[in-house]
Amino acid sequence: MSEENTNNEQEKARPKDITDLPGVGPNTAQKLIESGYTSIEAIAVATPQEIAQVTGIPLPSAQKIVSAARETLDIKFRTALELKKERLNIHKITTGSKSLDDLLGGGIETRDMTEFFGEYGTGKTQICHALAVNVQLPEDKGGLNAKAVYIDTEGTFRWERIEQIARGLNLDPDKVMENIYWIRAVNSHHQMAIVDQLYDMLSKDNVKLVIVDSLTSHFRAEFPGRENLAMRQQLLNKHLHQLIRLSEIYDIAVVVTNQVMARPDVFYGDPTSAVGGNIVAHAPGVRVQLKRSRGNKRIARIVDAPHLPEGETVFVITEYGIKDAED
Repeated sequence: MSEENTNNEQEKARPKDITDLPGVGPNTAQKLIESGYTSIEAIAVATPQEIAQVTGIPLPSAQKIVSAARETLDIKFRTALELKKERLNIHKITTGSKSLDDLLGGGIETRDMTEFFGEYGTGKTQICHALAVNVQLPEDKGGLNAKAVYIDTEGTFRWERIEQIARGLNLDPDKVMENIYWIRAVNSHHQMAIVDQLYDMLSKDNVKLVIVDSLTSHFRAEFPGRENLAMRQQLLNKHLHQLIRLSEIYDIAVVVTNQVMARPDVFYGDPTSAVGGNIVAHAPGVRVQLKRSRGNKRIARIVDAPHLPEGETVFVITEYGIKDAED
């Protein structure tokens, strides 16, 4: 039997939904679904203790179910060479600016989280709008022929900008807008619940980009003061890991924006830093700081990325999206 036929047979034998997992009968499936574990992916990224506590399923049974889900998704040890081959197959989405793409190593990567942070008016939301359109382009034009999810926490999403950017790319604006799933997150717990729902949604639809604009605004507003700092950071940490797991399991790109705050203890250098402290600083794979320049020009600087060198570039915000700056 050829390798291709073997792979096809393995694919056919692989469980398609939670009822196909060993140990998941009708009653257990009902408990899992009612508790929000509607897909194999959602079960695989949960802990047995978490599932047992939420669903009432005995811990030994929960351990077997989680183990089966992870085996189904091939979550296991890999050699560095296998990891290299996987990384070579990672997809990238163009920002619209070649110089910004080059700074990012070719564009926004799938299976990773990219954070854009900066002061008001530095272009964070503009980049998000452009990416929500660009992901729909064919692969030879920097897209993935796919859809986007836009989680809007501040009411900054504008369909007018989507229409302008689509027209600039000679795309049908209505068709482009049909391929962007928008939702307004009303508070931090709702924001996290939305991401939980995505595990089920992404298993059924061709979504390759999830945007959270902005990541920290609700957490910052709802947990003010030092007395609430521990709770805020704990929830924010959980939310970040939700998004990271989502990107890895579904091979999607996750893009988040973040605000900045002034640091009065800094006397030299940049007195601003991204909201969220070390919790946010260590989570995204790529962190990009945005700054204003003259006119419609913006400066993007790589702050942290394990696979990219430090550097910066200039791009412009135009009516038709993100473009290269003309010297």
